Amino acid sequence: MFSKFLPNEYVKSIFEIHPDDLKQRGIKGIITDLDNTLVAWDVKDATPEVIQWFKRMKEHDIQITIISNNNLNRVKVFSEPLDIPFVYSARKPLRRAFKKVQKQMHLKKEEVVVIGDQVLTDVLGGNSAGLYTILVVPIVQTDGKITRINRRIERVILRKLSKKGKIRWEE
Repeated sequence: MFSKFLPNEYVKSIFEIHPDDLKQRGIKGIITDLDNTLVAWDVKDATPEVIQWFKRMKEHDIQITIISNNNLNRVKVFSEPLDIPFVYSARKPLRRAFKKVQKQMHLKKEEVVVIGDQVLTDVLGGNSAGLYTILVVPIVQTDGKITRINRRIERVILRKLSKKGKIRWEE
């Protein structure tokens, strides 16, 4: 029952995800969440470290698209200075946006990874679309209103997965 919520991999931050490792696994594209995955949800611009991470991915010919449930202004202000394609109001966990981005990248499912901090949106959506999923620890422990509700449900799911020995999770 909980398999759709189980990420293929989990790491503390995006900085543990290296282009060489992705290339070795045949990954050519990244679909990444924005808030609490790349930067804190209340930080509008990319940090120098995030900019460098994007640069390394581009140098290895790994495409990146940001996919967010947030509004146009929030996602555009972050993405445009970096010249990163984006989808806003994505309605995650519905798989439609994930599939659309995969097709726009002209990549097979096996060549795309989804990175995000939420089980209920990023992991569920990526898994439903048949993509490899990586769950990261949220950058900050505070969230917007809707996300706070999701986090309560996530904690229950993560505890159950942990008890079954499926995942070791740190908050």
